Amino acid sequence: MQPETTISLPETRTTGAPRTAEPAGIGAGKREHRFDIDLMRLLCSAIIMLGHVGSQFIRSTGNDPANGSGSYWVGHVAEAINPFAVPMYFAIAGWAVLVGAPPKDSARMWKRIVRNTVPLFAWTAVYLLWAWLRDRNDRPMTELAVDSLVGSVEPAYHLWFMYTYIPIIVLLAFAMLIKAGQRPWGLGAVLLGIAVLPSVLSTVAETTGHEMPTVAWGFSTYSVVYAVGGAMLFALPAGAFRWRKTLLVLLPAAIAACLWYNTQVHYVIPNAHLFVAVMAASVLLLVSRVRVPDKWRPLLQKLAGAALGAYMVHVLFVEELVRPLVSPDLSGPVAALLLVGLLAAVMVLSFAASLLWGRLNLRRYFG
Repeated sequence: MQPETTISLPETRTTGAPRTAEPAGIGAGKREHRFDIDLMRLLCSAIIMLGHVGSQFIRSTGNDPANGSGSYWVGHVAEAINPFAVPMYFAIAGWAVLVGAPPKDSARMWKRIVRNTVPLFAWTAVYLLWAWLRDRNDRPMTELAVDSLVGSVEPAYHLWFMYTYIPIIVLLAFAMLIKAGQRPWGLGAVLLGIAVLPSVLSTVAETTGHEMPTVAWGFSTYSVVYAVGGAMLFALPAGAFRWRKTLLVLLPAAIAACLWYNTQVHYVIPNAHLFVAVMAASVLLLVSRVRVPDKWRPLLQKLAGAALGAYMVHVLFVEELVRPLVSPDLSGPVAALLLVGLLAAVMVLSFAASLLWGRLNLRRYFG
């Protein structure tokens, strides 16, 4: 996956039909649970694991089919299915803040920020400690820990997008609260701090001669577009999109296009690429408003609640279980079977671990 959680997404609820005199979500009436959003969260977590397992097959070949075509192509097919997942997290975030569960005040928004930030740094510490114990850190752990305050570091590479996700939800909440007539000074101060941090560190580097880490806090145009556009699409009522059959053709075409780009142009395809946007929109519109049978809803909610924790921990299993077992000398069928088996193992172990610390009431620390 391109190094650019959940993430602990805000409550997966959506407003009922708002009164005409009030904006949706601000002073709106009863909210119903969106089980399709739960399904999307679970799907994104699983697909990212697929991408990370597949990337180990590509890595074993040095991204060169001449070094093992079976592992190379199996890995790239897995990676070609993966690109929509990160944009979808931004889309879910936008829907949650703008439509599903807009913050009623700054205090509630700060709880969301803490719910995302604490697991980010807790797991960064876990990965740094684990790599230190395994003698894998490329620099002293203290240096990496300091750098992680402003951007993701190895080996916690999969946490990179939370440095974008958190500022986006702060920005959207800031705008919603202002629209509601409030004055969220604290959130504004956070946004100002994020805006000036790169220049502050640059000035420190220029005046002291000390190299400063690269700041990852912030967001780019594409991430905001995914968030706002995703909010709009998720908010569409059931039946509003009438060309679902077209998506069944468009989605495989987008996957094939991503496979072509990753293998013939550049690996990894950018999240802002048109092919990725088409894939993300197709998946969103196919899953949004899907009715989940009543008998599956309790299990779905349970697993969706564990999705952040599973996402956080799964790279440990990828590094310790998948990497040692992957070889470039595998035939295509053998590589495919191995990938499926390893993916299943990573998913089971990751969700089992997340459910365990959930039962121990450690969700606030580990997601």
